[in-house]
Amino acid sequence: MTFNIALHGTRRDILRAATATATASALALPLAALAQSTWPSKPVTLVVPFPPGGGTDTFARPLSAQFAKQTSKQLIIDNRGGAGGTVGAGIAAKAAPDGYTLFMGAVHHAIAPSMYAKLDYDIEKDFVPLALIASVPQVLVVNPKLVPGDFKAFLAQVRKNPGRLNYGSAGGGTSHHLAGELFKQQTQTFITHIPYRGAGPALQDLIAGNVDMMFDGLASSASHIKGGRIKALMVSGNKRNPAFPDVPCAAELGLPDYTVATWYGLWAPKGTPADVQARIVEEMRRAAATDELKAVWASNGAEFGALTPVQFGNFVSAEIKRWTTVVKASGAKLD
Repeated sequence: MTFNIALHGTRRDILRAATATATASALALPLAALAQSTWPSKPVTLVVPFPPGGGTDTFARPLSAQFAKQTSKQLIIDNRGGAGGTVGAGIAAKAAPDGYTLFMGAVHHAIAPSMYAKLDYDIEKDFVPLALIASVPQVLVVNPKLVPGDFKAFLAQVRKNPGRLNYGSAGGGTSHHLAGELFKQQTQTFITHIPYRGAGPALQDLIAGNVDMMFDGLASSASHIKGGRIKALMVSGNKRNPAFPDVPCAAELGLPDYTVATWYGLWAPKGTPADVQARIVEEMRRAAATDELKAVWASNGAEFGALTPVQFGNFVSAEIKRWTTVVKASGAKLD
């Protein structure tokens, strides 16, 4: 059975339109509300629901450093990995809604509702959406010692040895997992899935030669690709990524419908005051406009999503519907 994702064009159009039209006034609430807020008056905790070293960290840590420069207050990264990012989400959902605990989730949290029978939180009901922090394409990366050659050689090897090659993921039900399932569906191949507690540990095992490949967000793999520790064979979508212009895209390799992006977003617990929400969004907008963060995002092949909080909320709702369709069509299940 094969299937296509027909919604990626719509998703891309939403991002492009929002990027073209969003302004500072659209991103923030009225200036009167900004003036009323004394936030932040103390350090802020940012719950990152994955172990250190993954794609979320790639953007969270530079954002934390820039936040400290802007506000003279720390943005403390609190890595809470487990269950494909759902453990950390549950912790953040129960935090006091005062603006001093924020949550940096990812596309995985739009997938989780269709993969888990029960969650300790509801991403749409227990949080308020603030900002789309970054969006990057998925990339197929391999350990070059275990999987030599280009994409054509790789695909031939997979087809010749069904089930013998394996791919690591950030956990069952994450975009890494489903990117692999989608690849298997569209190429009619079989690759064994090995879930980890985050992209960081999976990448370390890939580099060490304990797994053959990963379908990873480009951000977390970028430095390892540049350092030659792993090799990129393909980026998803229908265009090459500017940060890695020598890596062919899926459409070039005969997979025009293989479009999987990893995105990262910022939420606050439901009940966080509107004026505090406005200040948070404004600080994120200011940070994204700095040369330092622009350089980090560009080096990782990422785009900052200039969506208003309302637009980001609508985007998340659309992603939940999209991934529900993908999960049902693929028959993917948690290991």
